[in-house]
Amino acid sequence: MPKIAHYRNYGKTFKKPRRPYEKERLDAELKLVGEYGLRNKRELWRVQMQLSKIRNAARTLLTLEERDSRRIFQGNALLRRMYRYGLLDESQKGLDYVLALQPSDFLERRLQTLVFKLGHAKSIHHARV
Repeated sequence: MPKIAHYRNYGKTFKKPRRPYEKERLDAELKLVGEYGLRNKRELWRVQMQLSKIRNAARTLLTLEERDSRRIFQGNALLRRMYRYGLLDESQKGLDYVLALQPSDFLERRLQTLVFKLGHAKSIHHARV
């Protein structure tokens, strides 16, 4: 029986912005990086890519008919995942709420942010170490 020595994940984890020097985006990214104590912008791009995949899935499901079995099954699975991640609460029962998610919603759920918000660290950077 053959042995596989190394497993490798070939999927991309982040996506660079299309326009590298767009001033509004650069300022917004710098504000988020400072507010949540991210190490670099790649960490922010990783969150944005995850959010874009989730929103894209919700968008494609919303194009299907209301009674389509795929929309019902996959839509409920997507909403359950968002409840489990703590991004939505049980009262938000719709794919429209998934489209309204922002990167800051994801960044609020990071351990670093929670440690700082609970007061266990003096600063957001102290919460990282």
